[in-house]
Amino acid sequence: MAKALTDLAIRNLKPKAKRREVPDGKVPGLYYVIQPTGSTSWIVRFRHLGKPAKLTIGGGAIPLAEARDLAREALVKIAKGENPAAQKIEATKAAKAAQQRESDLIEKVVETFIDRYAKKHTKEKSWREAERILKREIAASWKGKALGEITRADVHDRLDAIVDRGSPIMAIRTFRAFGRLCSWAVERGIIAASPCDNVRAPASEQSRDRVLTDNELRAFWRACDQIGKPFGPLAKILLLTGQRREEVGAMTWAELDLPARKWTIPKERAKNGVAHEVALSDAALALLATTDKIERPREKGALALPAFVFTTTGRTPVSGYSKAKEQLDAAMNAILKAEAGDEFKEPARWTFHDLRRTAASGMAGLGIAPHVVEAVLNHKSGTIKGVAAVYNRYSYADEKRAALDAWARRLDMIVSGKPAGNVVELAGARK
Repeated sequence: MAKALTDLAIRNLKPKAKRREVPDGKVPGLYYVIQPTGSTSWIVRFRHLGKPAKLTIGGGAIPLAEARDLAREALVKIAKGENPAAQKIEATKAAKAAQQRESDLIEKVVETFIDRYAKKHTKEKSWREAERILKREIAASWKGKALGEITRADVHDRLDAIVDRGSPIMAIRTFRAFGRLCSWAVERGIIAASPCDNVRAPASEQSRDRVLTDNELRAFWRACDQIGKPFGPLAKILLLTGQRREEVGAMTWAELDLPARKWTIPKERAKNGVAHEVALSDAALALLATTDKIERPREKGALALPAFVFTTTGRTPVSGYSKAKEQLDAAMNAILKAEAGDEFKEPARWTFHDLRRTAASGMAGLGIAPHVVEAVLNHKSGTIKGVAAVYNRYSYADEKRAALDAWARRLDMIVSGKPAGNVVELAGARK
């Protein structure tokens, strides 16, 4: 019978040319293993269902007394008919799978795709747009879900939801961006196949030309008053400034210089990555003056977050645009139906982005030069291209202010029914 191991005996053991297993005479099946390289470990040898098996319980640095305790625990399981060696293997596999799943979460894959691929292989404007779409339309909807768990049916459902909220163009752009991410993920071995395979584009991307009519604008303005804060004033600001929904929706008080009548969108928030100064008309200032300033609740140890103009929590910008748009549409239709009676026909579908197009068309209708309208919209490319775009660094601040002031007066005429003579055409905006 083997002698019981001692701490001294273990310290005196030296590696030899072959692997050695030194039994412990005190706990049956417990062995101290010494490799030719000098590495050591503790194992328990046993039989399960008539077959020999081995359980590694830890490295040789584990003290003798602790190794014996671990061996006894294993022997109790063996006596009950369990196989602790197989259980350990399964637990290890499960831990690795959980770790792998954590790294494959869609929100993490989106970040990795943007950092490792999009930023290196596409222009800044392109990767910023891809990042915006993937984070908002994909990561936010499937947060906590591994990319490999996303099915073709999930892709169809997500795209259908975007189309149903009235954004078919965004649906096709989301499909393209997510498709590129999935192809990259297949190349990297993150997933075996793309869930976008054999999925048809949800729509064909065509340039929209929807502009609200004067009659619709009157109903829109009244409907905004009916749905109230925060989306009523927000929608009016969209129309008055011609800026993008995400830029207006995440506006902060720190970005506003009310005495100077301007709003500066930082480059981090601008779609094209260029800081943009927006002139605020009297009408826009009046709307902002009615907006409740909700301060972010104080939280001990938390970093200071911006105070948003359009918020219900103080912590984040408003959300729920789809529901707000449904309320706005219902209010508008009720107003138009009351005016038209039996001759009422429901207006063609329009989106919040169409307010931006309506503002641009309205300014063009006032005789404002195309390059000034583009400057108001913060379009990086347009009528001034090539070498001219490189050397033209003029901000058009005065012209932009004149254009937005003229557009605000035009809107006031439309909404209130004032005579056209009240809208003064500004020559400075034509230069």
